[in-house]
Amino acid sequence: MVAYALTVEAPPEDVNDHTGHGAETVDADHTFYWHHAGSTSYFHSSVGPLLGGLGAVQDRNIDLVRIAAAVLAADRSQSRSGSLSRWNRREFDLHVDVLEAEVWERVGDRLGTLLGFLTGDQWRLQFHTRHGPTETIATVGIDASRVVLLSGGADSASGALLSARELAGRNEQQILVSHWSSTNLSPVQSEIASRIEELVPSSTADHVKVNLARGRTAPTRAHYGRENSTRSRSLLFIALGLAVASAHRVPLWLPENGYASINPPLSRSRRGSLSTKTTHPKFLSDLADILARVGAHHDVINPYASWTKGEMFSAVRNKVGADTASEYLSATSSCSHSGTRSWGFSPNVACGECFGCVLRKASFLAAGLTDTTPYFSPTTPAQIAWLAERSVLPAMRDFLNEPFGERDLLPLQIPPALRLADVAALCQRGRSELRAAVGVSTDRPGEEPARVP
Repeated sequence: MVAYALTVEAPPEDVNDHTGHGAETVDADHTFYWHHAGSTSYFHSSVGPLLGGLGAVQDRNIDLVRIAAAVLAADRSQSRSGSLSRWNRREFDLHVDVLEAEVWERVGDRLGTLLGFLTGDQWRLQFHTRHGPTETIATVGIDASRVVLLSGGADSASGALLSARELAGRNEQQILVSHWSSTNLSPVQSEIASRIEELVPSSTADHVKVNLARGRTAPTRAHYGRENSTRSRSLLFIALGLAVASAHRVPLWLPENGYASINPPLSRSRRGSLSTKTTHPKFLSDLADILARVGAHHDVINPYASWTKGEMFSAVRNKVGADTASEYLSATSSCSHSGTRSWGFSPNVACGECFGCVLRKASFLAAGLTDTTPYFSPTTPAQIAWLAERSVLPAMRDFLNEPFGERDLLPLQIPPALRLADVAALCQRGRSELRAAVGVSTDRPGEEPARVP
């Protein structure tokens, strides 16, 4: 079990002598120092650890952001080994500075279990009460009805636009919240927010963009580890959205199509960490329960939990027309591999072969929209081999050729509140959209076609 820590204290002058954090010893090379707003080699943040720049955020939601930032930093620092079902189950001993440790200690085991569900690892959490440096609390005078997460992906862009249209009809506004760590994504988020304001004037009260990420090098100059399968990223995004929502005391919308939220694994070897559970209904339900127990703002809603991605695209088309919908959705980013410089393609180009890209292509097709997304065309044997190795198409075709029903949902831990028949119907509609895109016969008795919301 590897120990990591997130502290709101500044590194000591002789950081190489720093050997302890709380009751347990944590190596300085495994400690993440978030003690102010700003960028250093070891931590990047546009807000301080009290989130003063976001307004009067509720204390337990400040704590949640600290916990989520610590989880993601540790997740990114401990590499996995193996592949597919052979990925190792990592063990984390995580220490976090919060405003009130005793409150979180009462739910520490529950939170560790939830993180295990999210990442496929074992998490042991320990909390330490530390306030951090005093911050100026921003004055928030915005009257908004909801906060909407805007990641830069097609689902969040669809949800934010549909939300804007709905609220405009009631003379109400929304606040968009984005999180970024990669400079590639930030301009996409800003462009989508600007486009929403063009399409639905005065619908967006504010677009809050937060840069929050672990740096590459500890204050000791030792390099943090590197792991690319960051399944915990969504927890930080949700935590930031809830922080802003807590300051305004409004609900948080997390727009994600229901098929991707359930995310049936393409094969048995892809269960566990390769089947992301970032918006899985169990994850959201259990997270809300934990937050309610500690007294945090926990009003998070996925309004599209019963929709496919194609159905979300169709709803956008119905609201703004086919040409505008095509242009708007093509400008979003869904690719897992874009910006991989070592293989020669830019942040503005999608690979076309990862799950996000294939589902995206299927959704354009299902909605009757032209997809103008620039997709990568490999030109060298090395690029061709690299792309083939990462393609989900062979596994997806096998998955789509197999029957799928309620029994296949049993291992996916669907919450009891959801009817398996409804979830199975949703998955069948999603599978129908994918079949049309990957060249698998759509003739499947009992499987419903995609509907137009």
